[in-house]
Amino acid sequence: MNVVKKDFTDLTVEEKLKTLYLLQTTLSAIDEKRALRGELPLEVQDLEDEIAGLNTRIEKIQTEISDFQTAIKMKRGEIIEAQASVDRYQKQLNDVKNNREFDTLTKEIEYQTLEIELCNKKIREAQIKIEEKSHDLEHAEEIIQDRQMALAEKKNELDEILQETREEEEKLKIRARELETRIDPRLLSSFKRIRKSARNGLGIVYVQRDACGGCFNKIPPQRQLDIKIHKKIIVCEYCGRIMIDPELAGVRTDAPVATEEKGKRKRAIRKTKKEEDTEA
Repeated sequence: MNVVKKDFTDLTVEEKLKTLYLLQTTLSAIDEKRALRGELPLEVQDLEDEIAGLNTRIEKIQTEISDFQTAIKMKRGEIIEAQASVDRYQKQLNDVKNNREFDTLTKEIEYQTLEIELCNKKIREAQIKIEEKSHDLEHAEEIIQDRQMALAEKKNELDEILQETREEEEKLKIRARELETRIDPRLLSSFKRIRKSARNGLGIVYVQRDACGGCFNKIPPQRQLDIKIHKKIIVCEYCGRIMIDPELAGVRTDAPVATEEKGKRKRAIRKTKKEEDTEA
């Protein structure tokens, strides 16, 4: 016989609270699975980001080295041209006809000689820069190699944990999605908002020792009664979490009798001690 599911609009407050609490326990179970991963996903992400940054840095250094090498090549070409000019002008000095031509050729030779010296200076500076950048490149490559090894270890560790928990977590996710379809969208939205802002991820909690199970502030007796009869959705006036009666949540709590008996035992101990003191 097929069981017809109730639409969320047909659910009583009691059924809404029970469904919501079931969703909370399911989501908490998912949180526990994710907690097993610890900081590993963040560590993996940080390492990947660092490696990406190092790769960008390496590319930049390689480009800078290439630019310096191109500049050196250009300067050497300029030296060849300047030297050819010097050789040509020196040959022309042998055929000068007047002082004016001699002075002009001499100045050209001096100018081209200075150009050669300047080019050689630029080449030396570029070579120093290439050496510095090569050291930077080597250092960055060593760091990236170290980070890649660390990343591989972290990924393997994370994959092992995921492999152990993936199947069970997927089942819990399916269960959570199925439960969500049975909850009023407005109530579900409020629950998710509360859960998101709560440090422990609890959006609905049960009463524990006359206090809220989320923030542990005392709950007045009348409000406890309202929660117990579950005629309407009650939220904690301190933390805003939805409240549910422990019995409805299926949680076993210490009976008040035990507390009373404990108090009687304490009184009996005090009385016995008093009698002993009197006899003494």
